[in-house]
Amino acid sequence: MSKIIKELKVTAIENGTVIDHIPANVVFRVIRILGLENYGDMVLFATNLESKKYGKKGIIKVSNKYFKPDELNKIALVAPNATIIEIKNHQVSSKNDVMIGDEVIGIVKCFNPNCVTNFEQVDTRFAVVDKEDLKLKCHFCEKITRRNSMEFI
Repeated sequence: MSKIIKELKVTAIENGTVIDHIPANVVFRVIRILGLENYGDMVLFATNLESKKYGKKGIIKVSNKYFKPDELNKIALVAPNATIIEIKNHQVSSKNDVMIGDEVIGIVKCFNPNCVTNFEQVDTRFAVVDKEDLKLKCHFCEKITRRNSMEFI
């Protein structure tokens, strides 16, 4: 019997960021919340890749872009097991897991239509009350926003 070799070849990036270990079902959401559909440089993505650790995963490679802390927070909210790999001159310069902080400020909309943040110019502010199932408690109205009802500003 011949041995079947599975190999994935994706263009390497000289400088930029690789977002790895994204749940396969949220790859397009990560692209959307980071505004990568309008990014002017190379963006490569793959979804439903085999992963021994996660079953199915996705990956996004973004040439010539390094993400700011608020962008990393957005990634953590939808892909809490993602790994951020920064590439400089074709070499890995840093590799870090995303982390959900204790507070989320100005990046998620409160789902409560009566919350002051939805009709006044007030930054949203949430305490993270459950990192595992992702539940955010609004500082102003105290309503809980869950991962499935999260809307990014």
